[in-house]
Amino acid sequence: NYKTASKKELENEYNRIADKQNNGQFLTKKELKYLPEILQDGEQVLGFTSGLMGGNTWLITLTNRKVIFLDKGMFFGLKQETIPLNRINAVSGSTGIFFGKIVITDGAKDREITNVWKKTVTVFINKCQKAIFENSQAKENPYKKLENLASLKEKGTINEDEFESEKKKILATIL
Repeated sequence: NYKTASKKELENEYNRIADKQNNGQFLTKKELKYLPEILQDGEQVLGFTSGLMGGNTWLITLTNRKVIFLDKGMFFGLKQETIPLNRINAVSGSTGIFFGKIVITDGAKDREITNVWKKTVTVFINKCQKAIFENSQAKENPYKKLENLASLKEKGTINEDEFESEKKKILATIL
C-alpha cells in the first residue's frame, strides 16, 4: 500500500520499478515523494518514466487505473494531470540517439513528452498498451459474462455453488 508504506519501502519499490524499466529516477525524486498522496486505495504503480512537457520535467506514472503526470515546481507547488486508462486512444513514441518521445492521446489532447531516456520509451509504451488492453477486458459486458458462466455450468465445467458465487460477483458490478 503506497499510502501507508514507509519512506524506505517506497524507495525500494520505486527502485524495483525503475530497474524493470531500465529507468533511473533522474530529476523526478520530488514528484515521486508526492505520488502516494495522489494514488487511490488499491491503485498499483505499473511503471514510470520522465521527460519534458511544456518546458518542465514531469514524472509520468502508469497505474492499473490511469496515467498520472506530475510536476513539482521549484516555487509553484504541484501540477497534476490524469488520464483514466479507458479514455486513452493511443500511446506512441519514437527514439533518437539518446532520447526519445512518448505521445499519449486521449481524444481531446495529445500529450507529448520529449527527452525521455531512449531505453525506457518502448518499455513504457508496451506497459501502457498492455494496461489499456487489460483494463478494457476487465470492463467486458457483464451480461456476456453471465451467458458464458451459464454455458460453463451447463457443460459441467463448474458446479452450482461455483456458478452462484461467480454470478454474485458479476451482478455486483451491474448494480
